[in-house]
Amino acid sequence: MRRLLSAVVGLVVLAALWEGYKAVGNPDGTVLLGVRILPRADDLSMPHVWDMLSRLGRPELTGGRPVWEVVLSASLFTLGVTAAGFVAGTAIGLLLAVAMQRFRIVERGLLPYVILSQTVPLVALAPLIAGWSGNLSFGPYPWQDWMTVAVIAAYLAFFPVAVGMLRGLQSPPAAGEELMRSYAAGWWRTLVKLRLPASLPYLFPALRLAGAAAVVGAVVGEISTGTRGGIGRLIIEYSREATSDPAKVYTAMLGAALLGLVVAALVSLLELPLMRNRRRVRVVTM
Repeated sequence: MRRLLSAVVGLVVLAALWEGYKAVGNPDGTVLLGVRILPRADDLSMPHVWDMLSRLGRPELTGGRPVWEVVLSASLFTLGVTAAGFVAGTAIGLLLAVAMQRFRIVERGLLPYVILSQTVPLVALAPLIAGWSGNLSFGPYPWQDWMTVAVIAAYLAFFPVAVGMLRGLQSPPAAGEELMRSYAAGWWRTLVKLRLPASLPYLFPALRLAGAAAVVGAVVGEISTGTRGGIGRLIIEYSREATSDPAKVYTAMLGAALLGLVVAALVSLLELPLMRNRRRVRVVTM
């Protein structure tokens, strides 16, 4: 409840800052030494918050569905693709973290490339993935466009999980490892009984970052590959009407922002019971 209230307060503060800058800002923006350091505050660049909210209730096209329904449908499509990429990226990140913790040579040889992988721009990566996967199929089922977007989302999601989980698996103190060795516990039992519980405080922040990264990857992937049905494609379509209907563009952006909040909230719901049980175990064992 407290987190929900904090999110609502944050949205109210953001709306107040938006309207406050619009009220006092320069309609042509603030330019310093020939560089615009603050955006334009005119109605075309920054519509009023109530204009954006009211645009959600009006039809997308004459006689068509309301904008909120179109944005919701596109957000749900992107949420499904994001979920697929998030699950795949999390699984890959966990496997890499366990392998790097188990074998030091794997960590030394693989970790630099894991970090280097995130320097590749998505705009250049998306067409490559689309080209490589164009001839793939799963038996009678051909490769779908949404699968390419899911791969891009997984590509961004695996990195924070791999790095955060590796840090968590390496976090148990030496006394704990010595205790497990005194019990003649092997690597697997030490992993399950000691390292995995100790890694939870590192894992869930990494999962929240992975969720946000998966949303970004899905939206950028939809834009780069031209995948229809998602919020990324909707942003492109609405941006064509920016001069005649600027509030409409921001409705799609609002859907993308809320999509990121939903993913973060779902990860937090998973965190609450696990971390609560972890704290209870700690109190009992003390």
